[in-house]
Amino acid sequence: MQKTVKTPKSSRTETICTKPMTPYGTEFTIKLAETADELYAAQRLRYRVFVQELGGSTDSASADKGLERDEYDTYFDHLILQDKALPKGDDVIGVYRLLRSDMAVHGARFYTANEFCLDKIRNCGRNTVELGRSCVDKRYRNGAAMHLLWQGLADYVSVHGIEILFGVASFHGTDPAAVSHALSYLHHNYRAPDELRVSAHGANAIAMDILSEKETDHTTALKQIPPLIKAYMRLGGKLGDGAFVDYGFNTIDVCLVMDTVRMAQKYKAVYQRESAA
Repeated sequence: MQKTVKTPKSSRTETICTKPMTPYGTEFTIKLAETADELYAAQRLRYRVFVQELGGSTDSASADKGLERDEYDTYFDHLILQDKALPKGDDVIGVYRLLRSDMAVHGARFYTANEFCLDKIRNCGRNTVELGRSCVDKRYRNGAAMHLLWQGLADYVSVHGIEILFGVASFHGTDPAAVSHALSYLHHNYRAPDELRVSAHGANAIAMDILSEKETDHTTALKQIPPLIKAYMRLGGKLGDGAFVDYGFNTIDVCLVMDTVRMAQKYKAVYQRESAA
C-alpha cells in the first residue's frame, strides 16, 4: 500500500491502495473531497443509500438531481473512497462526513446537535470530530471498503490530534418496539462515562431502557444491532442517554462516543496501524 498524508495545514488525507480488494481486482483511493464533482459523487452515493435503499427523504430539488445534501455539507470535510475502475463522477463508493471542533468554532454547527445536547462534548477541552453520513455502496459491503474508510479516518484523526469521535448511528425504521432489546441492551451495557454522556432532546427523543436488564434478551439484542454500531462497540464506542426518532430519514438514532485514549489497546493498534506505517 502506498500512502500520502499531507500536513495538518492542508487538511487533506490521501491513501492509494494498489492491491486488489475485490474478487475482480481494482484500485481504491481514500481522500478528502476537493472538488465540486467529488462532492456531488458523494451526495449521489448518499442518495442511493439513504433515500433509495433506506426510505429517507430529501428536498425536491436535490431529489430531481439524485443527490442527498443539506446546508451542513459546505462546512464539513468529506472523506471519500473511490474505485478508480468506475467512471469518473460515479466512482465514489464510500463516504464519511467530518466536522472537527476547531472548524465548529468558525460558524459551522454539529449536525448531531439537532438530536442530542452536546454541551459535555463541547466543553470537554479536547479535540473532537463529528462523524456522520457514513455509507458504502451495496456492491462493496464485504468489509474491505469499510476497513479502508477507517484507515483514512485513522489518518485524519492522527493528523489533527483528535481524541473524541462522536456522531449519530442509526437503526432502520421508526418503531422503538421493533428494536427494544437492542436499545435496552445498549443502555444497560454501553453508556458513555458521565463526563461525555450526551442526551437526546426534543419532541422525538425517547428513552432507551424500554426493557429492564432482566427482560432484555442478549441474543435478540445482538441480532437487532446494525453492523456499523457493532463495529463501533468493538472499538470501544459508548452511547449517550436516549435515542432520537428521525422520521425524515426513517431511522432511530443513537449517539456514539469514542474516546481514543480509552480504546482497548488491541483495537487501538488495529485502528491506528496505517497511520504509524
